[in-house]
Amino acid sequence: MDVVSFSERLMAMKDEVWLRHANPWSVWTRVLTPLPLLALAIWSRVWIGGWAWCAVGVVLVWIWANPRAFPQPSSFDSWSAQGVLGERVWLRHRDRVATHHKRVALALALVSGLGLLPFAYGLWTYDLGFTCLGLVVISGGKMWFVDRMALIWQDFQREGGSLDDLTIGQ
Repeated sequence: MDVVSFSERLMAMKDEVWLRHANPWSVWTRVLTPLPLLALAIWSRVWIGGWAWCAVGVVLVWIWANPRAFPQPSSFDSWSAQGVLGERVWLRHRDRVATHHKRVALALALVSGLGLLPFAYGLWTYDLGFTCLGLVVISGGKMWFVDRMALIWQDFQREGGSLDDLTIGQ
């Protein structure tokens, strides 16, 4: 089982949730808030001790709630919506994704994953530089990944794929 499919199941990402997550507000608040808030929540153990676990819990609830918090967009023409739809293609129709997209997407996932090392080290040692370095690498890799997913969506549409192909009646 791959990590992406596992996380989709863990997040209970049903068809309706995916469509709501394609709202640009969902995408951008998901990009801009979870990692910095998680870093702050973990770092807060200096100031509030064990209560930091509550702050971490609140961030985890936000990560789960975010794709559900916004209405389905009226249009799927935005770059962010196309990125979400491309990710759905990536999960549901990987056999229809071009090899060059697969290689780049996996490389970008690796880059983001490598960003976890300085991020975790910075949080463990209270080193703001390493924490920020990790945030930049993780977020930069994720944004580039979303861009690749938007390209996958565009290719999928050019080949006759549509929004209806992404729903499975969950």
